[in-house]
Amino acid sequence: MLNTIDIVVSDMAASVEFYARLGLDFKLDPHSPEHAGCDLPNGLHLMLDTEAFRTPFLPGWKAPVGGPRTLLCFQFESPAEVDAAYAELTAAGYKGLAEPFDAFWGHRYATIADPDGNGVDLYATLPA
Repeated sequence: MLNTIDIVVSDMAASVEFYARLGLDFKLDPHSPEHAGCDLPNGLHLMLDTEAFRTPFLPGWKAPVGGPRTLLCFQFESPAEVDAAYAELTAAGYKGLAEPFDAFWGHRYATIADPDGNGVDLYATLPA
């Protein structure tokens, strides 16, 4: 059973700040400031681990280059909220990967990069 997703990050504080803007409340591990966790409403747990913390357990690991292969997706109540979140994040200096657009599958969609370049989708159902 899938119960946890772990994201390897370069800068813990920057990542915690970014995800806090999207409503996630990460708690730093009292035993290691290189590890943080956040319980999600559906029972899933999301973790952040710094490269320094994770690499000893992954011999030969190197940070990936190029575009994101995995994206976290955040659902909003309205298309206007997608636009506002995208504007707030890009104004705060985060890189927009895809400006908000009305997707053919019925969502307002945008993609932003977290501090490590991981893709984060923002979406809401378009009105009928």
